[in-house]
Amino acid sequence: METDCTNNEARVNDPQVIAGHPAARSLTTAGSRPLAPPTPLPAGTRLLHIGPHKTGTTAVQGALFAAKERMPAYGVEFPATSRHPMQAVLAACARPGMIGDTRPTEGHWNRLVEQGNATGRSTSVISSEFFADAPDDATIARIVERLGGDRVHVLVTLRPLVRIMPSQWQQYVQNGLRMGYEEWLEHMLRKEPHEKPNPSFWRRHRHDRLVERWVRVVGAERVTVVVVDDRDRDGLMRTFEGLLGLPAQLLRPVPDTANRSLTLAETEMLRNLNKEFRDNALPDELYSKLVRNGAVMHMKNTCSPTSRDVKISTPAWAVEAAVAIGAEMAGRIEAMGVRVLGDPGLLSALPKPAGQPVAQPVEEARIAPEVAAQALYGALAAAAGEAGRHPARPVHRTSSKELVKVLGRRCLKRLRRH
Repeated sequence: METDCTNNEARVNDPQVIAGHPAARSLTTAGSRPLAPPTPLPAGTRLLHIGPHKTGTTAVQGALFAAKERMPAYGVEFPATSRHPMQAVLAACARPGMIGDTRPTEGHWNRLVEQGNATGRSTSVISSEFFADAPDDATIARIVERLGGDRVHVLVTLRPLVRIMPSQWQQYVQNGLRMGYEEWLEHMLRKEPHEKPNPSFWRRHRHDRLVERWVRVVGAERVTVVVVDDRDRDGLMRTFEGLLGLPAQLLRPVPDTANRSLTLAETEMLRNLNKEFRDNALPDELYSKLVRNGAVMHMKNTCSPTSRDVKISTPAWAVEAAVAIGAEMAGRIEAMGVRVLGDPGLLSALPKPAGQPVAQPVEEARIAPEVAAQALYGALAAAAGEAGRHPARPVHRTSSKELVKVLGRRCLKRLRRH
């Protein structure tokens, strides 16, 4: 059940990620470099934001969708009819999608292409981190050609690998992964060919090779790389405004609790549930409906992490490995001749020490009873929606009284059958 749903890819050649790597030892926290407003792209450009994952994509997509009705006044269109046209992009990249979900079809992709073509000569922007999963040059070329050919300009947003790793691990757990964080790091960083259990990780996050794949198709002059500075909360929004020729402050963050990362305790709870699911051979569709879109979604919407929650901590050896890879990636990207906005040094900067020890034993991460209760309620609410044979109301808006009634009716029906 922890299948990664990714295409086979060329092996990540030895990533040079042994603890104590000289590049890792020599790195220090990068200084802040103010990001000057970028030169706007030519009018009529089709800006294709390809992520990758965990680089601020959801925030950008939410802001663009919220400003969808106001941007045309400035000659910019957001052609997608939802915040994130995930199904369309999964189909374009020949990916089956999240475990248990309905497989995307070519129809999803064709509709997005039609929506893009309907923008005519206006500047337009499409954003999906799943474009980073395109498996080969032929797929990338087909995507670019259908979205506008030589009008397409590719935008890649990057964050330090050391910040991406814990976030990506807990996201994989939300799609069925059963492996603990440190064991997962061992596989990704130390065990060749660095493909198991999640081959998509290095396809997405070996950032130099990601940029190189798209440069081979569109050319360096049509690729912009933005290095996200987490200390500048509005920097990414201002960069998009500058590239699209939008006025300052038009793009504003939209709160999205459903996109928050899980705490260590929440992730460990889910990881152990994943083991039970796999061991008992339950259907993937059940996982999608009751766990990911039921228990986990409701828990995210109703429970906010607190200062008492134990964070997912990366061991020192993996931090050193990540900054060493980051230094190599930054150097290769700068040598490609693409436009780089922001400080590439951030990709290999050692993070400032947090207020807690580097290594937190898993047994210290205890999930609060109210959080567990909300997760259980979310699964029950999703089950109630399925039992009623109609689209389930969002679980955070389903009353306990109504849920009990639905479940009661379901039990009565079963009793009558016997």
